[in-house]
Amino acid sequence: MRTVDVARRCGYSVQQVRNLERDGVLPPAARSAAGHRLYSGVHLASALAYRALAAGAGPAEARRIVRAAHRSPASEALALLDAAHARLDAERTRLRRAREAAREISAEPIGDVRAGDAMSVSELAAALGVRASTLRHWDAEGLVVPDRDRAARRYTPAQVRDARIVHQLRAAGYRIAPLRALMPQLREPGGRQDVTAALDARDAAVTARSRALLDGAAALVTLVAPTGTPRTLPA
Repeated sequence: MRTVDVARRCGYSVQQVRNLERDGVLPPAARSAAGHRLYSGVHLASALAYRALAAGAGPAEARRIVRAAHRSPASEALALLDAAHARLDAERTRLRRAREAAREISAEPIGDVRAGDAMSVSELAAALGVRASTLRHWDAEGLVVPDRDRAARRYTPAQVRDARIVHQLRAAGYRIAPLRALMPQLREPGGRQDVTAALDARDAAVTARSRALLDGAAALVTLVAPTGTPRTLPA
């Protein structure tokens, strides 16, 4: 196969295919008498595996896995793939816990508030199991903005609830920017549905990555023989 043939069949540009060979994701190509690259089934399978694994585990990890599949024994590649699946499983677990916690926290009634119900930064940090600097960062980012009492931060019960939700969503993998947009919506009527929708979107993203890893594993099967040694595929 020519470079352009591999590019078309895996959805990459010609330059991207060359870059994959340069980075060791594709084995070195043979050369024609005129110096043109000649690719085989191994190269196409490697490119397809990388494309899927990059979607599921990220480009850096995909490079490591496919490179390892070219070495003998190939158990290293299988171990790296197992680790990628394990990370996704852990992310699913955190997401499930965040969903349960956000549902329970959002449903908690907040009424009959008294001045003594407010919490200091250190008290709330201890309750959440985070550093005080984390709460100050959330304050600076506008996620959970406490009241000020003589320049000291004091968190009302509603703000404590917000901090608990932010803590759970951060544990589920949510970044600051999406949370900055989400938290004001949470305080509006129907805000609980917004949190649920956000978690659903995160769950869909995890599922897509899991499917991508499955596709990547299928492509790796064509690279690794049952004996654990790299295969040699026909052109």
